[in-house]
Amino acid sequence: MRKPKLSDEDYPTTGHEWDGIREYDKPMPRWWLWTFYATILFALVYVVFYPAIPLVNGATPGVLGWSTRADLAAEVEAVSLRNADIDQRLLDTPIGDLGADPDLTRYATAGGAAVFRTYCSQCHGAGAQGAKGYPNLQDDDWLWGGDLEAIVLTLKHGIRDDGDDDTRFSQMPAFGDILETGEIDALTQYVLSLSGQDHDADLAAAGPVLFEENCASCHGETGLGEREQGAPNLTDAIWLFGGDAETIGHTITFSRYGMMPAWNTRISEAQIKQVAFYVHQLGGGE
Repeated sequence: MRKPKLSDEDYPTTGHEWDGIREYDKPMPRWWLWTFYATILFALVYVVFYPAIPLVNGATPGVLGWSTRADLAAEVEAVSLRNADIDQRLLDTPIGDLGADPDLTRYATAGGAAVFRTYCSQCHGAGAQGAKGYPNLQDDDWLWGGDLEAIVLTLKHGIRDDGDDDTRFSQMPAFGDILETGEIDALTQYVLSLSGQDHDADLAAAGPVLFEENCASCHGETGLGEREQGAPNLTDAIWLFGGDAETIGHTITFSRYGMMPAWNTRISEAQIKQVAFYVHQLGGGE
């Protein structure tokens, strides 16, 4: 027979009472207790069969040996096997001829977009529009060359990557250690004049001599830049770090030293060709 339901007055108390308020010692509902026991049992079973307990160098593998990393690796391997034939076609085809094959064009563009979003968008932006200190890949202003072969070379070996012996390398000195403040001001105004910006003509008058002595060996006598040295064109309106007087003065004084990693040890040869093709077809390059 079922026990009669107890009233509040029939329950024992814990003995705590304050201002006439007593603390009852009521048992937990049976359904709650059985649910709690079931969760404990489930946890014990899970620990036995699946990775669960963290250790110093990983976690207990579990009886089933299941791993999300292994599942992902298997999926990646399956996709790689399915794409093996077209990957080989991509590798065998000169990058300049990819656009002549519709299948390779679609494959290179789709694959390059995926690679770009994974590895390149953090610096160059989701749309490759760049940011301060990171080049816009949609225009035609490329320090080291913007044709397909040049883009591949830059991707492979990076820019100023000390870990790659064939990296693209250039170094602008910090002229704050070489020139006086007044000379830097004159150079700044002269560089502004080269790009057709408002400038102080009196200060800029001393600029040509200073420019010839300190800057022309890399940027050229007329400031058009030198691709072999990665020296930018100072006569256009495209500035990596900014083209106002304050920023130009800062660049002359302290120099800049951007770095792009070499990708030949990070992604495959096929992926390098894909992302080079993708970037080039965005509208920039040469």
